[in-house]
Amino acid sequence: MTSMTEPPAESFRLSQLIYDTRYRSMTIQVVAFILILLALFWLGRNIVSNLEDLGKDFDFGFLGSRAGYDINQRLIEYSNDSTHARAALVGILNTLLVAVLGCALATVLGVIAGVLRLSKNWIVARLMAVYVEGFRNIPLLLWIILIFAVMTEATPRPSDFRGDSPEASMILGDSVAITNRGVYIPNVFFTRSLGGNEMTEVTDSTGATVIASSSGLDWFVIILVFVASILGARAIGRWATAKQEATGIRPAGAFWMQVGTVMVPSVLVLLALGATLDFPGLRGFNFGGGIHLRNSLIALWLALALYTGAFIAEIVRAGILSVSKGQTEAAFALGLRPNRTMNLVILPQALRVIIPPLISHYLNLTKNSSLAIAVGYMDVRSTLGGITINQTGRELEGMLLLGLFYLVTSLVISGVMNIYNKSVMLKER
Repeated sequence: MTSMTEPPAESFRLSQLIYDTRYRSMTIQVVAFILILLALFWLGRNIVSNLEDLGKDFDFGFLGSRAGYDINQRLIEYSNDSTHARAALVGILNTLLVAVLGCALATVLGVIAGVLRLSKNWIVARLMAVYVEGFRNIPLLLWIILIFAVMTEATPRPSDFRGDSPEASMILGDSVAITNRGVYIPNVFFTRSLGGNEMTEVTDSTGATVIASSSGLDWFVIILVFVASILGARAIGRWATAKQEATGIRPAGAFWMQVGTVMVPSVLVLLALGATLDFPGLRGFNFGGGIHLRNSLIALWLALALYTGAFIAEIVRAGILSVSKGQTEAAFALGLRPNRTMNLVILPQALRVIIPPLISHYLNLTKNSSLAIAVGYMDVRSTLGGITINQTGRELEGMLLLGLFYLVTSLVISGVMNIYNKSVMLKER
């Protein structure tokens, strides 16, 4: 009998960090990381030293001082007695507002234009081509200024809505007014508000005066219920799909169950809070009540959406063309109509090509919102990166905070979209 002995374990040698392929890549990364940290440390010390020579220090205490300037468009309470931190928060919320609205509208416009560019109707396809080429090849800043000029010069004045025979009239059942000072739409208030804010008088659809209020807690509860409803509807959809895959028959009424799961809880919460609409009306020399959407916000929103939508249209068109024509022919052979074929067969497969470049354009739209200063929309670039820096002289701290905001926002958008991209990837067996 021969005895089997294991070979002696190889001892670790420092030379393996360079010559052994198992460790070389890690060594290079560690060395590069240390060098980057040393460079950043040297750069930081150099900046602090130069600031000391100029009689300045590196301090973020200016965020707690009084801002002293007004912000015309805001989502939260703010006055010129608020701090610079509060002003920066208002600007951040304004930036996120136009970014969310712009991405949503740009996606809708881009998908529609991208699909219609492939239409067999010559006129429709050429009209979409004119839209895409027109917006893609003209600078975004020009579109922002053009739309702002149209909103300011081509819309009626508030005084045109006055009199027995006014020159202009409100639309959508006298609930929306489009003027050269902005667009006025109904606002939502609650007669049984959870926030305990000061109650105000609002005018409902019948013209009666109602005492109501609105707080962030009310909207937090509404959004929480709505998100939970969406998750519940998706769970019902997964259950119906599993049932269909197991039996070949989709449960009857699954779609309406999903609709009810989304709508009913939200409606019940609104009724429980006593939701009522505050309609705008002509009061004195201007409109009062409702929500005032300034022309600067509308111009920036429409310009960003139309401009980015043109790029998204080309992405959608490329994604659709990347799907084999055999898929369309197979769907037609099964009796699917063209619209059902596009929704159920083509677009789901095209998403794997559409989503990655779509992320980049979402990021570009968010960063392009910094052009808001051209039309006076007070975003974070105008507040923290503009007036606050000019008043406090803290240009380094302000720009660092501004860059950090855009960095974090971009990483969040990229992370969320990458998660969605993984969920729509083709699953191989």
